[in-house]
Amino acid sequence: MSATQVQEPPKKAAAASNAIKFLFGGLSGMGATMVVQPLDLVKTRMQISGAGSGKKEFRNSFHCIQTVVSKEGPLALYQGIGAALLRQATYTTGRLGMYTYLNDQFRERFQRNPGITDSMAMGTIAGACGAFIGTPAEVALVRMTSDGRLPVAERRNYTNVANALTRITKEEGLTALWRGSLPTVGRAMVVNMTQLASYSQFKTYFRNGPLKMEEGIKLHFCASMLSGLLTTMTSMPLDIAKTRIQNMKMVDGKPEYRGTTDVLLRVARQEGVFALWKGFTPYYCRLGPHTVLTFILLEQLNQGYNKYVLGVEKSTGI
Repeated sequence: MSATQVQEPPKKAAAASNAIKFLFGGLSGMGATMVVQPLDLVKTRMQISGAGSGKKEFRNSFHCIQTVVSKEGPLALYQGIGAALLRQATYTTGRLGMYTYLNDQFRERFQRNPGITDSMAMGTIAGACGAFIGTPAEVALVRMTSDGRLPVAERRNYTNVANALTRITKEEGLTALWRGSLPTVGRAMVVNMTQLASYSQFKTYFRNGPLKMEEGIKLHFCASMLSGLLTTMTSMPLDIAKTRIQNMKMVDGKPEYRGTTDVLLRVARQEGVFALWKGFTPYYCRLGPHTVLTFILLEQLNQGYNKYVLGVEKSTGI
């Protein structure tokens, strides 16, 4: 009886801690998005440009920014911010919360830090869960950020993210909110397998390797920048497929693309193989800082909570 009484308090604490991890995951992603949203809009516009015709709409990222600002005004760079924040509130809350939870469970069960294979497996699971939850917000985000480049007669003119989600459901059916969910989940699995696993491994290397870095913002910055670069290289083709499928329209009653493979083959054939990495600069400039800011905010939130709420000085982080 006494043994049971001793074990009950940790269970309650663990449950509260898990809820906090999911909350911190969402908050860190939303904070980072407020900074990098203009780069996400540029990335989306560049990925959609040339669809079908193969013509390049923008010479480079700076030309894209200049065009958007001159034609639509500076505030257009934050077009779709509501959808972007909703996406972070769903997708990032799910993926980072799940990854942190799985990491802690692994350490508790096996009494060691996860290896590269373990981290990749946990990142894949976390990415798939977060992506499926966040797909409706992703669809709204892609459409809202790309709307300004369409001819006036063809624009959807969503007023906000709630209006976008309501109209998509009413005009195209509930399942349209999960349009492109396959490449979205596939991309998220690749992104999180690479991003979360490589971040954990880079962080361990910098801390325990020749550099012997102390736990802190410098360590988190170096690990997340390298993680962001690796993630950009591996995930861009799937990101282009996801963007084009979610933005496509029906042509003579048929969808513009049959699926992920059809997008990748058509882009490579009509625009060249390297078009699969179109928008690499804004994508990395967005993903790199977003990765840095997300992980730094997450680590700081976790450390602050552990120190000031739980009274624990040392934090394991992720």
